[in-house]
Amino acid sequence: MKTRFLALCSVVLSSFASAGIGKSPNVLLICVDDLKPVLGCYGDALAKTPNIDRLASRGMRFDLAYCNQAVCAASRNSLMLGSHCTSIGIYDLSKNFRKAVPDAVTLPQYFMKHGYRTEAVGKIYHTGHGNTNDAASWSVPEIPDKVVEYVDPENQARGMTREEAYFSNKELNRINQLPRGAAWEEADVADNAYADGRIADNGIKLLRAAKERKGTPFFLAIGFVKPHLPLTAPKKYWDMHDPSKFQLPSNKKLPAGAPKYAGKRGGEISNYDGIPGDGMVDDATARKLIHAYYAATSFMDAQLGRLIDELDSLGLSEDTIIVLWGDHGWHLGDHGMWTKHTNYEQANRIPLLIIAPGIAKPGATRQLAESADVYPTLAELAGLPKPVVPQPLDGLSLVPVLKEPSARIRDHATHCFPRGEDRLGRAIRTERYRLVEWKKPGAAPETADLELYDYSLKDPEAENLADRNPEVVRKLRAILSQQPEALAAPGNRLKPDRHP
Repeated sequence: MKTRFLALCSVVLSSFASAGIGKSPNVLLICVDDLKPVLGCYGDALAKTPNIDRLASRGMRFDLAYCNQAVCAASRNSLMLGSHCTSIGIYDLSKNFRKAVPDAVTLPQYFMKHGYRTEAVGKIYHTGHGNTNDAASWSVPEIPDKVVEYVDPENQARGMTREEAYFSNKELNRINQLPRGAAWEEADVADNAYADGRIADNGIKLLRAAKERKGTPFFLAIGFVKPHLPLTAPKKYWDMHDPSKFQLPSNKKLPAGAPKYAGKRGGEISNYDGIPGDGMVDDATARKLIHAYYAATSFMDAQLGRLIDELDSLGLSEDTIIVLWGDHGWHLGDHGMWTKHTNYEQANRIPLLIIAPGIAKPGATRQLAESADVYPTLAELAGLPKPVVPQPLDGLSLVPVLKEPSARIRDHATHCFPRGEDRLGRAIRTERYRLVEWKKPGAAPETADLELYDYSLKDPEAENLADRNPEVVRKLRAILSQQPEALAAPGNRLKPDRHP
């Protein structure tokens, strides 16, 4: 077995050598906060994302990629640990993953153990809501930046807003006494007046420094924060879009026959000024929010373009594996919902691009992929030993699919979301269906509420089809039953979803 494994590593390294990458390729991991696939390369005709689109042309685009939970902290845990949220029992924003797996070896830690210099700029782990970054993951301290900020004096005059307090870990005991901030901002300012411009500036500096360090490969994680709320971007990115072209959601109702708790009303969006508590905004506000989301995405895209241009100009591209990953999707008014925090398609489908010169064929695949897959995929691409780590490694390497887009390594993706204190929705998404099983972790299967949706239909989430399709439900539950039961949260209670 050991001989066969060493032979496999030799094949992978030989592939990189033939591509000019050598034995220790660099890694550029680009994480984008709240980015759904509203991108030109994913077929969105209204998107203005030329830099992500040209990046996609260099490697493999995963058209059916899903996060493992549609909330920032848990999703990033899955990426950095290669673990499902249900395997470690951390589902909320405030608990650090090391409370569940103290000795976990994160993705950058694993690369550090194999001689890499690991660095981070911007938002990689979720810092806020009482949670902190993971210093053990980095060779040197990360370079953080703001998630919530304003440059308009009128917005700044509000003082510390609720969301600023959450993301700075300040005044968490009196959040409801703080003012709501603006949900969007359109200011005629330079790009680096906002965090993503500064994140790109610092990323470029680190790339230049890496070029000067010979013999030490880098693992550089860049965490762009837009299009996370507030939807702030320089005016020129707003001007790129014609708001009259955006279509408002036609269906503002929750799926018929679904458990009432499966959807949501309000939540994160309601922490912003002018948004009602139930999040049911009027058409003018909805159109403004959609425009703002696209503008913020275009702003982030331009900063990513600067980073990739620098990588190219330094002559590092042929020696560098690039991954672009969105931490989860985003509801843009569909079902009357905004932001994330559900088990539905718009909250869970993510963009995933993998560029590995000499390995990844340019193109697209319909192989179902998960955030947890990035860890073992990068390890194999870099020619590192197969990870044996303290935490559960639930992800699968996508390298066979990078070599041949029609290859299949799994027939479903897995995700989950909690509701209330004792109910968890575990979901599997096949190419056609999504099944959600709602129950308390450890409870008998017959206690579950079920949802089933068929994505071959024109309006796939209009109605819960579980009662109409018992045979499909039976087959999908059989798949779900093969997975380990979800761990309960520490204290045997799931955290109430009072906030995103």
